[in-house]
Amino acid sequence: MAEQNQQQDSLREVTDIRRLMERSSRFISLSGLSGVAAGIFALVGAAVARYVVFDKYYDEYDQRHHFDNSDFARLKMQLLGLAAVVFAAAFLSAFYFTWRKSRKEGRPLWDFTSRKLFWNMMIPLVAGGLFILGMLQYDDWRFVAPACLIFYGLALVNASKYTLTDIRYLGYFEIVLGLLNMQWIGYGLYFWALGFGVLHILYGVVMWWKYERVSK
Repeated sequence: MAEQNQQQDSLREVTDIRRLMERSSRFISLSGLSGVAAGIFALVGAAVARYVVFDKYYDEYDQRHHFDNSDFARLKMQLLGLAAVVFAAAFLSAFYFTWRKSRKEGRPLWDFTSRKLFWNMMIPLVAGGLFILGMLQYDDWRFVAPACLIFYGLALVNASKYTLTDIRYLGYFEIVLGLLNMQWIGYGLYFWALGFGVLHILYGVVMWWKYERVSK
């Protein structure tokens, strides 16, 4: 009996040590609610983008079978502005929910691990953003949605080394969706909504259920 108690104590010590090592090497204060909020903003943005493309400009496109330079320039600016608003809303919501969780758990929001997470995620995102802007500069919009999904997925996989490993699987799904979208170019907006909207919401719900619901 005494030997069994000692084994249980040893297992608890090993578990505690593992948790301390994980906390020191990984940023684990990401909130599942931030994923849900980002997904909702993405779906709203996709709905607005669909209205802009198919209701506001599509009649003129259908008559001429192409956008003229002025129409396409206005369309690009409106979609870029919409993307900036959606990104800002998703970023601010992610910051708020993560800050709230960090504060609740008594952990610093900006430390060595969160900085490593930030930089490892931003490098693929910035590279992807510049690549997409380059495509738009030459009016090649066909691969914008696939590129968004692929580079974002790569950013998640790259950042997963410094946070919860569950985020890696979201990255894999985003990459697969982006590659599939390259085979169905005309459905980019729907793939974009699926990847940034639906998958984010599902991911956020799973993360909340797995890590945050238990702590309540």
